Amino acid sequence: MTLEDDSLEYHRSDPPGKIEIRTTKSTSTQRDLSLAYSPGVAGPCRAIDEDPEAAYEYTSKANLVGVVSDGSAVLGLGDIGPQASKPVMEGKGVLFKRFADIDVFDIEVDHTEPNDFVDAVAGMESTFGGINLEDIAAPKCFVIEERLRERMEIPVFHDDQHGTAIISGAALLNAAEIGGKDLDSLEVTFAGAGAAAIATAEFYVSLGVRPENVTMVDIDGILTTERAEAGDLNEYNREFASDVPAGDLADAMVGADMLVGLSAGGIVDQEMVRSMAEQPIIFAMANPDPEIGYEEAKAARDDTVIMATGRSDYPNQVNNVLGFPFLFRGALDVRATEINEAMKVAAAEALADLAKRDVPDAVRRAYGDQPLQFGPEYIIPKPLDTRVLFEVAPAVAEAAVESGAARDELDPDAYVERLEARLGKSREMMRIVLNKAQSDPKRLALAEGANEKIIRAAHQMEEEGIAEPVLIGNRTTIERKVEGLSLEFEPEVVDPAAGEYEGYVDRLYELRQRKGLTRREAAETIRDGDHFASVMVERGDADAMLTGLTHHYPSALRPPLRVIGTEEGVDHAAGVYMLSFENRVVFVADATVNQDPDEATLAEVTRHAAGVARRFDVEPRAALLSYSDFGSVDNEGTRKPRNAARRLREDPAVDFPVDGEMQADTAVVEDLLVGDYEFAEIDEPANVLVLPNLEAGNIVYKLLQRLGGAEAVGPMLAGMAEPVHVLQRDDEVKDIVNLAAVATIDAQGSE
Repeated sequence: MTLEDDSLEYHRSDPPGKIEIRTTKSTSTQRDLSLAYSPGVAGPCRAIDEDPEAAYEYTSKANLVGVVSDGSAVLGLGDIGPQASKPVMEGKGVLFKRFADIDVFDIEVDHTEPNDFVDAVAGMESTFGGINLEDIAAPKCFVIEERLRERMEIPVFHDDQHGTAIISGAALLNAAEIGGKDLDSLEVTFAGAGAAAIATAEFYVSLGVRPENVTMVDIDGILTTERAEAGDLNEYNREFASDVPAGDLADAMVGADMLVGLSAGGIVDQEMVRSMAEQPIIFAMANPDPEIGYEEAKAARDDTVIMATGRSDYPNQVNNVLGFPFLFRGALDVRATEINEAMKVAAAEALADLAKRDVPDAVRRAYGDQPLQFGPEYIIPKPLDTRVLFEVAPAVAEAAVESGAARDELDPDAYVERLEARLGKSREMMRIVLNKAQSDPKRLALAEGANEKIIRAAHQMEEEGIAEPVLIGNRTTIERKVEGLSLEFEPEVVDPAAGEYEGYVDRLYELRQRKGLTRREAAETIRDGDHFASVMVERGDADAMLTGLTHHYPSALRPPLRVIGTEEGVDHAAGVYMLSFENRVVFVADATVNQDPDEATLAEVTRHAAGVARRFDVEPRAALLSYSDFGSVDNEGTRKPRNAARRLREDPAVDFPVDGEMQADTAVVEDLLVGDYEFAEIDEPANVLVLPNLEAGNIVYKLLQRLGGAEAVGPMLAGMAEPVHVLQRDDEVKDIVNLAAVATIDAQGSE
């Protein structure tokens, strides 16, 4: 099958199209329906009648954008009309929702005259919080946007003009920095003089490019003052007419620092590239075929060519999805009346800054484990980098407030937390933990300090103020890797092989001399990062430790158990995962430590898991799970969780509801729990699930993660005498940082 065949099948599969309307409130009872519609809906109607601004409080307007087109300039298809453009507009809605959690109605308007189009769209202002104009031909797109901005008090944004301008503007900021070029002396040639080219040129001027240094070329040649005086140019591209002799694109590129291609594929050759200034910047953004191919442009010269295209199969893709979702997110969240130049500049600067930071593992993996690192091959972030939301939207919102476009004020810290919550419960919960960690960061020993992921995580911990990382490992190796990663980071490094830690050998020998360890063996063992970190924490030279990224969980856990041990009165540690779903969070134990616990161990595991839940500000409701409900099956296996639950209920020190044994669905489905077992000690669904053995715990958390769509944080090791956490071998940098924050909170609590 061809790509087109696949696409047709994709779009027509039931239900046809790509979007649907879903309710956001409960509609399961008659009362719910009476609140949603008649008679209850009269209340918010009256409130909005008295104060139109109340529509943002009582309706979806605050998160609703209209994607509006007449289908007159659909990318790659041309003037196909409004009906045929609908799949594209639905697709734009998908991107809004996927990247910024913005709801969309796509509106295809069958008007060819700008005034009729403007009247139709302006009449929908009461419906939307913003308008995204799409695929409208020039020059009427300029007229339409300009008149709608004048008539409407909500943001109106033509993405075909400004989206490319903002994203390529971010790339320009970084390309100029890498190439050592000043914006105010940059000579820029534009191949193309349509809507995108004009908007991009205007935006580059906002960033610092001098208008007189811009040369624009259309199909008839350079836009000259002579052509302007002859009436050959329209009122929009006339501003970029240059007082130079007539010529073609090849003439305009001679000596230019930068080529911005927004025209047609294959119109630039290698000789034209060779005619440019040193270390030229080439943004060949025609789609699907750029003005000159990536490899062709790179091969044309011996010096560095900083190249960007509109294609995803080459570095530096100028993709509008890096812009419009986050521009509207920031604008909507402060109820902005417009998206102005200050907001667009803020977006470009935020994107440019993000490209200089370490790239998450998930993003690297999504792009085939490319070595994504700031430089000529990486000047703008990748579209799948979720950090764009947290960088661009706040920058846009803050610029809206400062420029007077916002109707709401902004608390930057609280706003980031709101954005975190939009990406799911785990982000919201981790924000709580990160905030706590940042309030009092602790000294954290990283046993595998020479590992590249650990180094990158340590850099992030220090940058975000989550912990004070100490990298344990060979000093030379660590320093070389820090330099190779281009991290602005001078980590504290402790090298166990340096021979400066005789006291550590003494302490390890003292702890293990009656466990078969000789003094000579202690001197050798202390060179192992896990044993060194364990002694470091046990002595109080570090507050917590992380290990386990490069070896199996049991072998990573063994040294801290031997050196640090469990806390007083605790016989068994436990491994707890936090699993977050769209609207709930559960803690699952034990998934890593105790293979076949008896009832006393199960009770201990439950206490540990409840303690972990409270670190995340969750009041625990614990269920000990089995394949029977409250004695429906009686054998040795079911008695174990039943007796453990009874032990806990009888313990006066246990201050949270707990019950069992019960089946998993009974524990998490309120109708089952309350309807059939009204005697249960928990009267709401459980949020702490204790499994009967390690095998069950491991199976459950992995099934919920892989098939249930849960996001997992952990495993968090509970019950140790000092804060110790053991990573999983495939953990990403974000997982390491999250567990470091948990370790910091543990250390805060142990004080």
